[in-house]
Amino acid sequence: MTDLRAFRRACYEAARRTGGRVVGLRPADGATPNFHLGLIAYRDHSVAVVSPRDSTVLAVAEPREIGWTSGVREAGPLTFVDAPELVAVLAEQPGFEVITAACLDSPFDAAAWPRIDPGDIEYWKPATLGEALFNYWD
Repeated sequence: MTDLRAFRRACYEAARRTGGRVVGLRPADGATPNFHLGLIAYRDHSVAVVSPRDSTVLAVAEPREIGWTSGVREAGPLTFVDAPELVAVLAEQPGFEVITAACLDSPFDAAAWPRIDPGDIEYWKPATLGEALFNYWD
């Protein structure tokens, strides 16, 4: 399970050491999404650091607003991005494992991730590891 304070600390430390600043933190406090999101802004772009609430995994994705748009809850797979400098700093944060965009975009192997609910896997049929770990399933 992700310690929210440790996640925040990891986001702030990564932002500080890579020349960015944390401009938003959204904890996974409802049924969906199942991940915490830390938004880091740089001079010319922003990225999101994400962590499933029931895991110690970290990843970097394109930023997205988590909320209601036109009466519909935003959902769908995240787009994971390469951010080598940021990933290197995140990998140094105690208690977390960073998974790269390439790994998250690879086909999902349920046997390698036994802690993901088999019922969810059967119902939602995630195609990639990223879809299985970071989702809006209810």
